[in-house]
Amino acid sequence: MKRLINITLLFLCTLVINAQNGQVITGAESINEYFPLIKGKRVALVSNHTGMIKDQHVVDILVKENINVTAIFSPEHGFRGNADAGEHVASSVDKKTGIPIRSLYDGKSRKPSKQSMELFDVLLFDIQDVGLRFYTYYITMFRLMDVCAEYNKAMIILDRPNPNGHYVDGPIMNMKYKSGVGYLPIPVVHGMTLGELALMINGEGWLPESKKCDITIVKCKNYTHKTMYQLPIAPSPNLPNMKSIYLYPSTCLFEGTPVSLGRGTSYPFQVYGHPQMKGYTFSFTPKSIPGAKNPPLLNQKCFGVDLRNIPDENIYTKGIDLSYIIDAYKNLKMGNKFFTSFFENLIGVDYVRKMIVQGKSADEIKEMWKDDVEKFKQQRKPYLLYEE
Repeated sequence: MKRLINITLLFLCTLVINAQNGQVITGAESINEYFPLIKGKRVALVSNHTGMIKDQHVVDILVKENINVTAIFSPEHGFRGNADAGEHVASSVDKKTGIPIRSLYDGKSRKPSKQSMELFDVLLFDIQDVGLRFYTYYITMFRLMDVCAEYNKAMIILDRPNPNGHYVDGPIMNMKYKSGVGYLPIPVVHGMTLGELALMINGEGWLPESKKCDITIVKCKNYTHKTMYQLPIAPSPNLPNMKSIYLYPSTCLFEGTPVSLGRGTSYPFQVYGHPQMKGYTFSFTPKSIPGAKNPPLLNQKCFGVDLRNIPDENIYTKGIDLSYIIDAYKNLKMGNKFFTSFFENLIGVDYVRKMIVQGKSADEIKEMWKDDVEKFKQQRKPYLLYEE
C-alpha cells in the first residue's frame, strides 16, 4: 500500500508539472483516476507496444503495483506491434511478466471466448490510434465493447490523442462495404479519439441488438481537436513517422489497386509506384523486411512519386488527396482493371471509382462527400470530450 501511495504521488507531481507546462497528458498517465477503479479486481489489459507511460509499459506499472492482471489481449500487429498487417498472431505469454497473451488476431475469433471473459472483472483498454476508418484498432475496441456488454463486464478506456483529430474527411461508409477495414457508418477520417468513438458507439446504438457497454473514459488533459499531437511511438510497423500518418488517409487507397505504396521499404505510405508507370525518374524496390514480409510487387523495381518532400502542413490541411490515385490510374492506362474490390472496402462507397474512370477531378469527387462530412460533424457533437 505504501508503495502504491509513493508511485501515485510521483505520478501526480509529474502530472502537475506537465499540466503547468501545457503538455498533453494521456489517459494512461492519470493513474490516480483509474487505479481506484481496478484495485482489488481481476484486470484484463488490451494493449500493444504503444501502451506506454513515459518509458514504462502500462502492464509493467500495473504489475509493480500489485494490480491483479490476469490476461492481456493483443490487437492486429500483436502485443509487441511487429506483425504484418492482417497477419495471424498466435496467443502466447508475455516473457517479462508471465501474463498470458490472448491474441485477437489469431485467424479464429476476433473477440474473446467465454472462457477468456471469465478471467477478469474489468477490461482496461490502452492503444494509440490514428483516427482512420480503415485502421483496425477501433474495430477491436468495438468487438470488445460488444462482448463486455454481453457478459456484463466493465470497460475502462485510457484515452489517447488522435494525430489526425483536427479534421473530418471522406464519405460516410455504405454499410454494404462493411469489412475488416471498415466497420461503422463513419467517414474515412472521423477526427475522434477512441474514447469519443466509444461513446458514439454506445449512443448511436451501433452494438448488435443495440446493447450498451459499461464504459469509463479516462480523458487526456491539455488536448483539443486543434492539437497537432506528435506520436512518441510508431503505432504499427508501416506507419513509422508523422509523414506516413498524415499521408495515410490518401495513400492507403492504393491497397485497392496494383500500385505499391512503399510497403517493403523504409518509407511506406510515403511513395507510390509500379513497374509499368512511365515518365518518372524516382524508383524503389519493395523487399521482404520485418513488418512487410511479402509486400506487393516484391523485388520489382517500381517507378513513381516520392511524397516525402511535401511539407507536413500541406498534407494535413488538405486532407484526403485523390490526385495520387488519379495520377497512377491515368499513367497505367488499365481502365477499370486498375481497381480491385478492396478499393470500395477502403473508400466505403461506389461512386469514387466510377468518377475516377469518368475522368472527374479530385476536387469534383471530394465535393460529393461534403454533405457527409457536415452531417457527421453534427452527429458526433454529443460525444466529443475535447474542444473542437
